[in-house]
Amino acid sequence: MSFKSFILREIQRQLPPLGNKRVAIGARAYMKDIAPFLGAKTPPRRKLSHEIFSLAGTPTSEELGATARALWKLDEREYQYVGYDLIGYFIESANKSFLADHVEYLLTHKSWWDTVDSLGNNAVSPLTIRYNLLPLMNKWNRSSNMWLNRAAIGHQRGRKMDTDIPLLLKYCDDHSGNHEFFIAKAIGWALRDLAKFDRTSVNKFLASHPDLDRIAVREARRHE
Repeated sequence: MSFKSFILREIQRQLPPLGNKRVAIGARAYMKDIAPFLGAKTPPRRKLSHEIFSLAGTPTSEELGATARALWKLDEREYQYVGYDLIGYFIESANKSFLADHVEYLLTHKSWWDTVDSLGNNAVSPLTIRYNLLPLMNKWNRSSNMWLNRAAIGHQRGRKMDTDIPLLLKYCDDHSGNHEFFIAKAIGWALRDLAKFDRTSVNKFLASHPDLDRIAVREARRHE
């Protein structure tokens, strides 16, 4: 049995019994009706997923991407959560083209902050550390798709002294006139992370962008 077939079979067999209708209704409402939910809570879902992953063998980069895509096509939102957890679990299998070949598709389908930010943590951030993917990040930053913009703006969060500060500030500047909530939030979070070790650069950026969305400003100044 292939890696993909095993994951899909076991997840679809074992995950639904963890669901709860009341939890599902609440989750769907909280997530603005982006998708139906099984109502499976995160800790048991992740525990089950990791148990299944541990039995699946090690995938190739293409198998990993194809399996995540297949999970993305299932209706209930928890299957997308399994998809990004799968990538995080097997991130060492992902090659240099994984973001372009697969994650870009995942970011732009069934898009909402939950999957986009988790793909950022599980795929975009580690792979842009491992490989030189600046051309792809520039492409995403210039995209007409706001979720690719958000992923590009946030791809260096958590790098501390290894942050490419000019690049981070350039991406924030490129979108500084955008008052879309999810873009403003991404800018604010990126600046807030930078402020933890370079408050001077953040203050200069804020001073030179007086029309920056108040949401971004509030986040950037959160720990002053």
